[in-house]
Amino acid sequence: MSLDISMVLLAVYALSLVFSLRTHKQLFDGGSAGEGEEGEGERGKAHAAAAEPAWSVGRSLGVLAGSTALVAWMSEVLVGAVGETAKELGMTELFIGVFVVAIVGNAAEHSTAILMARANKMEIALGIAVGSSVQIALLIAPVLVIASYFVGPAPIDLVFTPAEVLSVGLSVILASQIAGDGESNWLEGVQLLAVYVILAIVFFFIPG
Repeated sequence: MSLDISMVLLAVYALSLVFSLRTHKQLFDGGSAGEGEEGEGERGKAHAAAAEPAWSVGRSLGVLAGSTALVAWMSEVLVGAVGETAKELGMTELFIGVFVVAIVGNAAEHSTAILMARANKMEIALGIAVGSSVQIALLIAPVLVIASYFVGPAPIDLVFTPAEVLSVGLSVILASQIAGDGESNWLEGVQLLAVYVILAIVFFFIPG
């Protein structure tokens, strides 16, 4: 079942790329220019950006491949270092996988989302946060399941513990509530951080 579901998730991810990059890319262009002086300023920026030379496909793929290789290497270093540290601090493998590795592994996305939020560009900040989660669910997890049939001692599955299912469901509900009204404020941010800390405490005390 896990292998079949992984195939379905990968198909959905591929179609989501077609949706965002081809058929409905206008929904992801960051919004159109406003009216009046603001619109003129935005159009001026657009013309200036268009005048700058764009990267070629080869250069873009090369930078992407190099960045991916460096991130993979850093992940290996991280996992090796976290294992010993976790033993000293009494952390379980579940807590390390759900929180420690997730925070450090997505540090680039987190920092970018925070910078965008500080600049009051909440659409971009939410897009980064939600997009990263969707990518994990529809791409990374299915790829790992499929790869486990060729690499590793035994295939892995998509069977999660009740605590993991609860946290994922709660995260989806909260993200929907926060993004649904199109507004945000600092108190909502505090509440989200509080929920995250509570989940971290719960997972810390769950036996490994």
